[in-house]
Amino acid sequence: MANHKSALKRIRSNETKRLRNRYQHKTTRNAIKKLRESDKKEAETLFPTVISMLDKLAKNNVIHKNKAANLKSQLAKHVAAL
Repeated sequence: MANHKSALKRIRSNETKRLRNRYQHKTTRNAIKKLRESDKKEAETLFPTVISMLDKLAKNNVIHKNKAANLKSQLAKHVAAL
């Protein structure tokens, strides 16, 4: 167990951030799945939202920036092909 007040606070804040990151990452993955399964019109409305979610995850280092770029590229190609 941690001995310093600051270490105890760090443990608490790390857990809060971990849960928030996990929630945002899972929500984004579900949105990507929904976009891939949707028809043309629905996909075009979902696309900007999903792109925004990916950008936020990359900005906060939840996912790597290159992974975000690759996913955005794949999704753009998918929506264009519908």
